[in-house]
Amino acid sequence: MSLAIVHARASVGIDAPLISVEVHLANGLPAFNIVGLPEASVREAKERVRSALINSHFEFPAKRITVNLAPADLPKEGGRFDLAIAVGIIAASGVFPADTLDKFEVIGELGLSGDIRPVSGALPFTYACHHAKRIAIIPQDNLQEASLIDEVKLAPVRYLSEVIQVLVGQKSISVTQARTQSTAAKYPMDLQDVVGQMAAKRALEVAASGAHNLLFFGPPGTGKTMLAHRLVTILPPMNDAEALETAAIKSICGQKVSPDNWHQRPYRYPHHTSSAVALVGGGSHPKPGEISLAHNGILFLDELPEFSRKVLDVLREPLEAGQVSISRASRQAVFPAKFQLVAAMNPSPTGAADDKRSTPDQVLRYLSRLSGPFLDRIDLQVEVPALPHHQFEQQITQRGESSQVIRQRVIACRERQTARSGVVNAQLNSKQIEQYCELEPSDRIFLQKAVQHLGLSIRTYHRVLKVARTLADLDMEEQITQRHLSEALSYRGLDRLVSRLTQC
Repeated sequence: MSLAIVHARASVGIDAPLISVEVHLANGLPAFNIVGLPEASVREAKERVRSALINSHFEFPAKRITVNLAPADLPKEGGRFDLAIAVGIIAASGVFPADTLDKFEVIGELGLSGDIRPVSGALPFTYACHHAKRIAIIPQDNLQEASLIDEVKLAPVRYLSEVIQVLVGQKSISVTQARTQSTAAKYPMDLQDVVGQMAAKRALEVAASGAHNLLFFGPPGTGKTMLAHRLVTILPPMNDAEALETAAIKSICGQKVSPDNWHQRPYRYPHHTSSAVALVGGGSHPKPGEISLAHNGILFLDELPEFSRKVLDVLREPLEAGQVSISRASRQAVFPAKFQLVAAMNPSPTGAADDKRSTPDQVLRYLSRLSGPFLDRIDLQVEVPALPHHQFEQQITQRGESSQVIRQRVIACRERQTARSGVVNAQLNSKQIEQYCELEPSDRIFLQKAVQHLGLSIRTYHRVLKVARTLADLDMEEQITQRHLSEALSYRGLDRLVSRLTQC
């Protein structure tokens, strides 16, 4: 038969849409044409496929070869279609029955010698192939990440000749086994490394328990960055669904996924010179940014005012929506971006707001680098003061609880939240806030007066309620009380600082 159809898949965002690689051999002058909106890297597959077939001891047909990548309106890029094209040519030449290909999907880049090289996006490909109930033929080097999916039929191959052995039944097909969730990760750091700062550690536990966004501010050298780095040590591991989503993003970025720590939450730490595209993603061929690589984990922004204001403002929509849509003239892509924002900053250009070296106007100009709508989306604004020199030696022994002890409370608190509403408190919508954050009349009046006095927005009002709900969950109480509201309002330190400077 001179026509063969091979199933492959493209890479669009974290999705892997099906591509039918149709190969037709016709009589006439020898030619090799690839159609179906291929980009340069796909058109160059002609030479790679030709050399790989010859060096693998297959006959390259001296015919008119036409390869159609359907659907034709979907752009194709990369070397992921090399192996499918080569298999299609072999099948169309009659080496084996073409209908054998119906139960397989193929992905891989070919070397000139016929070896098969790994490709990015192998995990979304395998996941989609599994749901289509087909056998995935993948490069051997992609086996580690592809095997994260339970009970998927895989045929890892290193050379083009092995692919034909799989197709004709001469090489066995493996079925992956369920991977149990890894035990709690062992980190080289612990919250006990930080001397004193019990109030900041309490805020860190609250942020971890409800997945709240957190901002530390204070003079240099007080432990803000140390505290932020240790947030990941008290977070619960991801469940299987979250781990697969996060691993899929790493996969399309070409990063390796290790089965040993794939349930560990990601921690991204971009430099303050990063551009908006680096943070949210983009490019002519949309790729994930730092916020997507931090999906289900932490995005830490140190020296927050040193980031461009425009760069920080592009985070406002993803912080609310939990995803980012990248639109370009030729294509669009949607990437998940459900991350927990943690930031650190000095309260003034000189390091401290009350050191007499900065006037109130200078401090306000410095703080105005952060827009009000952006700060509204940060639930906890916590001051980390400098320890008095005469108290430092005394507080060395005041290390507090270990990360492991705190993590157990965080896990229990999150379990209460998800059992009640299905989500963590930071992700409660308006209806859920009304349902699960109901206040007594006297407490509601107290909160309204406090919000009016501080000049907080309605969004901040809701975020205070969410934090209070988390505090009640930590205390294992069903009803939010004034004590919880008072503590939640105490975590609006930067708002109080700005209010005080404005009145000066």
